[in-house]
Formats: sequence, structure tokens, C-alpha cells
Amino acid sequence: VKPMTPRCTVPKAVPVGKSASLHCHENEGFPKSMYSWYRNSEPLSPDSKSNARAHNSSYTLNPATGTLVFHAVHKGDTGRYSCIATNDAGFAKCEEQEMEV
Repeated sequence: VKPMTPRCTVPKAVPVGKSASLHCHENEGFPKSMYSWYRNSEPLSPDSKSNARAHNSSYTLNPATGTLVFHAVHKGDTGRYSCIATNDAGFAKCEEQEMEV
């Protein structure tokens, strides 16, 4: 079963240095969806250490739960975030949401 449009929760504004949690979830897809996050239409690597573009970012992305946690946000984390739920039957994307740091 193709995933439904996931429900995305993105904080509107986060003070520099604070943590931020972004959530993405849908429960219609079968098999269970895996989640990927995008900032300004660019994919976020599941591992912030391996992504040269995110070298200043410190975040944890759990593809199974759709949770993206920034441990300490900085100005560079500001942007439009969206999430895609994917399974064998297809994928669905939530609308982009702005997070300001």
C-alpha cells in the first residue's frame, strides 16, 4: 500500500544553540514507510558526519521513525524542511515548512 501524505511537524522558530525536533509520520503505508528529510529541496544525509554540506550541523535522523533531531541549531539550519515517506509501493511527501533559527 502506497504511503499517505505524511504529517510533518516542524518548529517555526528555534533559538541558536537549542535543540529542535522535527517529526514526520504516516501510518497507511504497507510495508512500513521509511522517512527521508530535505532542507531547501536537498536531501539530508541520515548521518550528519558524512555529509560535507552539513559539517556544521549536528543532528540525528532516524529513517524508521521519521524523527530529525538537531542537538544545537545554528543559523545555517534555517530553511524549508520537508519529508518523504517511502515504501515498496511508492512515496508521499509533506509540504515544506519553514524553520527559522
